[in-house]
Amino acid sequence: MRRAPALLINTADIELWPGGLLRARSNADARALAQARWVLRRKRDGSYLAVASAHGVLPLVPRLMREHGIEAALDALDAQGWAHGRGRADESLLPLSGLQQRLEQLGIDADAYEEATGLALEAEPAHLHLAGADRYRRPLWLRRSAARGWQRLRRQAAADGIALDAISGYRSHAYQLGIFERKRARGLQVEDILKVNAAPGYSEHHSGFALDIGTPGEPPAEESFEHTAAFAWLQQHAGRFGFQLSYPRDNPHGIVYEPWHWCWHPTV
Repeated sequence: MRRAPALLINTADIELWPGGLLRARSNADARALAQARWVLRRKRDGSYLAVASAHGVLPLVPRLMREHGIEAALDALDAQGWAHGRGRADESLLPLSGLQQRLEQLGIDADAYEEATGLALEAEPAHLHLAGADRYRRPLWLRRSAARGWQRLRRQAAADGIALDAISGYRSHAYQLGIFERKRARGLQVEDILKVNAAPGYSEHHSGFALDIGTPGEPPAEESFEHTAAFAWLQQHAGRFGFQLSYPRDNPHGIVYEPWHWCWHPTV
């Protein structure tokens, strides 16, 4: 079987992962994933829905065709030419439909939020590229240009004696909503969560251009990162590779200082 491309096919409700990147959660999953060219994964909770192999689509859940968004996912799979490795990634974006309802569920007025923060809605890419692995050995997904920029930046840092690792890259709208839901379940108010997390739909991580950067031995996403040699190197050199610090101190968006959060900008 020809090796699947290092490409994530993205739809509103379901992600299509190339085979060989996801861990099996049961013996049945292990057998199915062993022959998978693509794995259909529900974005809301990460559940595996089906695998696509040289022999067709094998459901991993009952009533697969009743799964919300399954037809769009299968259409995207067909368009990619999954059976024979045809097709290429494009730079199209997913529609923002359904996001307004998610914001209303959180009690967030989109117009008021945009006016107060100056943040813009970020659509999700239809395709994302594998940019290596993050600190936790998870696949790191970014837009093609950001992935190449990150790989070049990290290589140059290593050549200069600086070790950089990625904490996280692309996150879906559904993932961001899950952050809010988990924090609310712990008793936090939405107003407090918004001080450290952008509202679903407004995080730069949705765009596939942003990533959180760390260095070995330092805790992830902590302000102490600014005191490391890695941060000093990024301040001096990241711009050469297209990356900018998004949330410096006293930024106009009202987001706490994040020395770890960097975003690739094509005009840099």
